[in-house]
Amino acid sequence: MSPLSWIASASLAAWVWLLLGQGGFWRTDQRLPAPTPAPAPTPATGTPAPGTPATGTPTGTWPRVVVIVPARDEAEVLPLSLPSLLAQDYPGPAEVILVDDGSTDGTGPLARELARDRAGLPLSVVRPGEPEPGWTGKLWALRHGIALARAREPEFLLLTDADIAHEPDSLRLLVAAATGHRLDLVSQMARLRVVSGWERLIVPAFVYFFCQLYPFRWINRSRRPLATAAAGGCVLLRAETAARARVPEVIRQAVIDDVSLAKAVRRAGGRVWLGLADRVDSVRPYPDLADLWRMVARSAYAQLRHNPLVLLGTVVGLALVYLAPPATLVAGILRGEGPAVWAGGVAWVIMTGTYLPMLRYYRQPLWLAPLLPYTALLYLLMTVDSAVRHYQGQGAAWKGRTYARPEAAPDR
Repeated sequence: MSPLSWIASASLAAWVWLLLGQGGFWRTDQRLPAPTPAPAPTPATGTPAPGTPATGTPTGTWPRVVVIVPARDEAEVLPLSLPSLLAQDYPGPAEVILVDDGSTDGTGPLARELARDRAGLPLSVVRPGEPEPGWTGKLWALRHGIALARAREPEFLLLTDADIAHEPDSLRLLVAAATGHRLDLVSQMARLRVVSGWERLIVPAFVYFFCQLYPFRWINRSRRPLATAAAGGCVLLRAETAARARVPEVIRQAVIDDVSLAKAVRRAGGRVWLGLADRVDSVRPYPDLADLWRMVARSAYAQLRHNPLVLLGTVVGLALVYLAPPATLVAGILRGEGPAVWAGGVAWVIMTGTYLPMLRYYRQPLWLAPLLPYTALLYLLMTVDSAVRHYQGQGAAWKGRTYARPEAAPDR
């Protein structure tokens, strides 16, 4: 066979392995575990026996929860997200702490205004001051919020970003899943906003690539301890486990803090669950390519641990897996090489088929699926740009802060 046919065959082999051996990453069925069933009625009264109702939480003993929201210059999205937290119908004691991380756009006063004269969970707004050396801004804010929360002696902490909107029953369902299934960390990947053309092209692929890198089915099986991740926008964390894992101090330099958090919890012996959300949504807009580019490029090279060899391998891998199928198909047709046409075409079909479930989850037109190679090329360029920014000393820049050598997910 010609080199072209060998490349096409290698790409096809990679896709067969991904399809069958990568934890069913392309499936979208990992959703919040259902509450444990209600106990059978007692013969004498016909009412449920004392203990666990349908929610999976003992009657009258819903655990105390403190919701912590780190926020830096979030005045644009806060009116769409904060009211949804304050309106939670959680039947136990709960409150919200918004940590105003040095905002200059009036985030703190706006939060107080949104909570004024509104029935629902009580809100506290605090400012931690500038981060100490060795801390990223978000984790510094979480450190302050968690320290305040521990004084309330909660059983659970809900760590949620300022751009995340929750349906009224979100907290109740999260706690029911954690208590009913004895989980220490329950995380849902919020459904990201998909409105503009660039969001349609890039956002579903972002979640698809994440699932490929961290297959949810593997994460949710405790017998696979090395497969660990979380989605930072919505994390319910058992407070006792957080203290045992020394969170957030142990991950204080992490830019990809959600993966680092999940690894810390797993190392401390905690059980981790991650899935796609049905009732938790991100309201942050990324209308232009430049907005999405910055979102990806700020942390992509950190994910590769700032290693040039890993970057090279990633570029080669992306090219072989995503760019080679259409390239070898077209080149094979032009050169009349049947093996290249066949192998490249089948690889492209498998790629397209594995992307369809994610497009359905995001309610997007299925004709976007064959365009995944083009989207992958954009991600490849974003990753390279992330490395260039790093070596230029820009590091991970976010809202006026730059971390020259941030960590991705420290192992110890």
